[in-house]
Amino acid sequence: MTASPLPVWRSLLFVPVTAKRFVDGAARRGADAIILDLEDSVAPSEKEHARALVPEAAATVSRGGADVVVRINRPLRLAVRDIEAAVGPQVLALALPKVDSPEHVRLIAETVDEVEVERGIAPGATRLIAMVETAAAFFRIAEIARAHPRLCALNLGAEDFALSVGILPEAEGLFMPKQMAVFAARAAGIMPLGFIGTVAEYHDLDGFRQTIRRSRRLGFIGASVIHPSQIPILNEEFRASAEELDHARRVIAAYDKALAEGVGAVTVDGKMIDFPVVERARLLIEREEAIAAREARRPIPNPPPRAGEG
Repeated sequence: MTASPLPVWRSLLFVPVTAKRFVDGAARRGADAIILDLEDSVAPSEKEHARALVPEAAATVSRGGADVVVRINRPLRLAVRDIEAAVGPQVLALALPKVDSPEHVRLIAETVDEVEVERGIAPGATRLIAMVETAAAFFRIAEIARAHPRLCALNLGAEDFALSVGILPEAEGLFMPKQMAVFAARAAGIMPLGFIGTVAEYHDLDGFRQTIRRSRRLGFIGASVIHPSQIPILNEEFRASAEELDHARRVIAAYDKALAEGVGAVTVDGKMIDFPVVERARLLIEREEAIAAREARRPIPNPPPRAGEG
């Protein structure tokens, strides 16, 4: 199986699939992806009902151009039923909570293979997000990230991981494991999702912005959140600024000019420019182009009615 290109996700918003009010409003939030949750936010007695809601909810939340992800449950008997309910043309990916091994990922992927064949869906169309949330799984994080071509992203779940290892979900304790998650994802060629902090603190938006700004510098490219007020911050902070883009373009232009002239060294803004700096600039511009293309595909919202109109 050949992996398809990675999605472009800066922001992913969790929405309980059973909460109709949240489902109905999700398309207006501006998230790059909506995660319809079948796991923590759904009571055990409501699981079967929640599965039945997935197709209609997926159609509803995607109206604003967001990709649709479904977070399934961890116990295998529940996971199989969730997969059968979720796999379809409107669901781009499944989020796998509490992944403990690469074998776990491959077992889920095999189940998805069968469902795609049964439903005439292109093989490999349904991507997977691995969510590492325990101390035991952390020591296999690099193996998990490389487990299957369906994987498109890796996330270290701060709250559950902190509980597992007996720390508070604070930046100081999470710094090393979060960085290891970035390294594992990058080595596997998939997206490192998340930020160095806790998803539970959503009231301090200024503090959240600083957390995301720092997390981007440390290698993260997008994150999932539970409150829609956080979405604009993710979309802004996980995107290059105008100043960064201008600098990147000048770096590339100066380097290309130097190569053409046979010059061995070049400086931009008083700093020596070499290949890693130029490659970083090229990747930044490629990322911006991908984000801009995604934004251009969003449906144009209907204008509000004028005075006197319905």
